[in-house]
Amino acid sequence: MEVNFLAREVSDLCLGKPPLRSLSASVTVAEALAAIKSSDDSFISVWRCDHSRGIENKELGCCECVGKLCMVDVICYLCKEESLLSPSSALKAPVSSILPKVPNLVVHLEPSSSLLEAIDLILQGAQNLVVPILQTKRSGISRRKQPQKASTINSHNGREFCWLTQEDVIRFLIGSIGLFTPLPAISIDALEIINSDVLAIDYYSPASSAIGAISKSLIQQTSVAIVDSDGTFIGEISPFTLACCDEAVAAAITTLSAGDLMAYIDCGGPPEDLVRVVKARLKEKNLEKMLQEFTILSSLVSDTSSALSLSSSSSDEESSKRTMMRSGRYTRSYSYSARMVRKAEAIVCHPKSSLVAVMIQAIAHRVNYLWVIEDDCSLVGIVTFSNMLKVFRENVETI
Repeated sequence: MEVNFLAREVSDLCLGKPPLRSLSASVTVAEALAAIKSSDDSFISVWRCDHSRGIENKELGCCECVGKLCMVDVICYLCKEESLLSPSSALKAPVSSILPKVPNLVVHLEPSSSLLEAIDLILQGAQNLVVPILQTKRSGISRRKQPQKASTINSHNGREFCWLTQEDVIRFLIGSIGLFTPLPAISIDALEIINSDVLAIDYYSPASSAIGAISKSLIQQTSVAIVDSDGTFIGEISPFTLACCDEAVAAAITTLSAGDLMAYIDCGGPPEDLVRVVKARLKEKNLEKMLQEFTILSSLVSDTSSALSLSSSSSDEESSKRTMMRSGRYTRSYSYSARMVRKAEAIVCHPKSSLVAVMIQAIAHRVNYLWVIEDDCSLVGIVTFSNMLKVFRENVETI
């Protein structure tokens, strides 16, 4: 069994995964925003393809995934001063201009690569691994081609790809957890995997001062802690939760405190009193035009994303669900909203929690990290999937 574990290929972890929805790096931010809103996934891959080398060249070299994009990238971009003054102009920029300028966040990997190679790449900083989907036929029936959507592509040189994430690897490790005994039962404190260098902001600080931290937390797949003056952990501003909002939340980030923003983006919907506060403060800052532009843009982009989605729906029922969901605050498809919407409560654990307990807790809540707090709610630090993978990688030769 140990030999089988060490011999695992990444293709084993990709079985059943859907093909990536892809965007060309040449599309505008507005087109990318419409694609995100019509997608069932929180992230869309961004590709740069050079077909001038001839269609006979089927190698990966002329098609490369250069990054991934989500609603949080767009929100942080729209919160920049120059974007706030004219959101409509900002959305005309190429989507490549808002991709994180951090190398190797997305890395290509062949299906035959080993699981250990995948773990090593993640520990070197890769957020997502892009793996070709092996084409198979069952009972003589090939997989049905998915309809193409405007501004999106699913196939690159005849190949489809999928994401391999940190969560996928952790899920697999849980299935093989018995091989690592007694490691899983050791506390995260004893394993020294609690990171005390966290992204944090005071409850009463302007939410706008957290923009840099939010962008960084998205890259690190963590979150921004909200604490009081005594260091007591109150909550978080999570990219996971922000990804459930639309682009107009940039107005709230511009006007509210960190604590109020936490309440505003709670997936139950923004309280009416905070909505009134946002509008009043925009008026005080002479940014009413910005709010008007966001209202118009949200309507236009939602119409576009609805058209993209409806053009590829497989049934009238699915189309109805998608349209219904877009009439409210959340502009995701039905399946995405049903899966993602939750209360914006931070997931926490204790320093004495065991490694396996923390792994299961994170998987259950679909997060890549847990905040570590003491009994008095003082913030100790954060433990991430990357921290966990490092421990397993260091102990893999002992199994």
